[in-house]
This record gives sequence, C-alpha cells and structure tokens, in this order.
Amino acid sequence: MSKGTALIIGVGPGLGLALAEAFARDGHPVALFGRDAERLDKYATELTIQGFTAGVYQADAGNPEALRAALGQAVNDLGAPEVLAYNAAVLQTDTPTGQDATAWAQTLAVNVTGAVVAAQTVLPLLRDGRGSLLFTGGGFALHPSPEYTTLSVGKAALRAYVQALHDDQRDSGVHASTVTVSGMIGGEDPRFAPEALASVYLDLHHQPQDQWQAELVYA
Repeated sequence: MSKGTALIIGVGPGLGLALAEAFARDGHPVALFGRDAERLDKYATELTIQGFTAGVYQADAGNPEALRAALGQAVNDLGAPEVLAYNAAVLQTDTPTGQDATAWAQTLAVNVTGAVVAAQTVLPLLRDGRGSLLFTGGGFALHPSPEYTTLSVGKAALRAYVQALHDDQRDSGVHASTVTVSGMIGGEDPRFAPEALASVYLDLHHQPQDQWQAELVYA
C-alpha cells in the first residue's frame, strides 16, 4: 500500500533536508517548503535522481495565506498527507529588551503562528483522518536564553501549543508531538547530526498509538 505525503516545512541544508530524505526513504512522496526556491529545486532534483517523489513549494512560514496556499497545492500535486514536519524558525541573537514590537511579531509569526496555521490546514486533509504532526522544538523552551530571547519564547509557546494539540487529538488517530532538541544541531556531538535527529522523527511517526507522547526531549 502506498504511503501518504510528508510535508516538510522549513527545508534547509541541515535538519529540514535530512527529514525530507528520511521520509522519502521510508516511501513517502515529500513536499519541500521554504523561501529559497533555487535551493529547494536542488534538493528535490537530488531526491528525484534517487528515485523518490519530491515537490518544491516556495512559501514564507510567517505568511499564513501563502503557507495555506502552498500546502493546498502540495496536497493537490502529491496526494493526501500522512506527515507534517514543522521545522521553520527564526534563528537570531537578541535580548529581552532589544527587539521592538514589529520584530517580535515577525519572529513569532514563523516560530509559533506558522506552526498553528500548518496544523490547522493539514488536519482536515490527513489521509483517512490519521497521521503525524511533528514539530521541531528546542531546549530554550525549557531553559530560556537571554541571548536568544525571541527563539526561547517561541519554542516555549510552540511546546505549549503542541501539548494542547496532542491532548485534543489523542483519540482521533492523529499523533501530535514536539521534538525538544536540547543541543546544537550539526555540532560536534554525532547524536545531533541532522540524519540522527531525522530518524527520531521517523520513529515517532511509526510509534504505536498506545505509546504516543506529546514531547520527546532529545538531549
């Protein structure tokens, strides 16, 4: 039996690409979402050469209308989704007093609101009403940093949202979970290599329903 599409939002050269590769190898058509169309085309071409099905959808996760439209187009092109992996975030150094209201709104639009928009858009489209909604969290949600304040607040809000979503959907056949990554992705520790992390998302997708969890703290 064929598998539903995996929608990967926030595809770059690290974890996003590794997620696309992992779910493609698992037999899913993959839809790659990001702002850099040229880079996405390169990744999709590499996947296609390997015999996988991949589509490219340029969208800013902080723009709700554009994100909804891109998700809808991907489903039309590749079929009903089985997996959503929300990996978009604004990574920047900032302080509790160093950002104005506009900057806060812009970062939270990607770090939090985009995740909500993606979940709300994908839920009614899931194949047979079942699937996985997976979100990239971060250790700053547990231990906020004064040097990465907007990211800390965004990851804390995302964590709360996904836990509420998990409880809301737990009896519906939808597994909502966040991977709270408490380490530097792509750093010297091989546990935080993008490919190692991507396998964690794949394992969450394959978890039996009686083992579903709202959060996996990866440290």
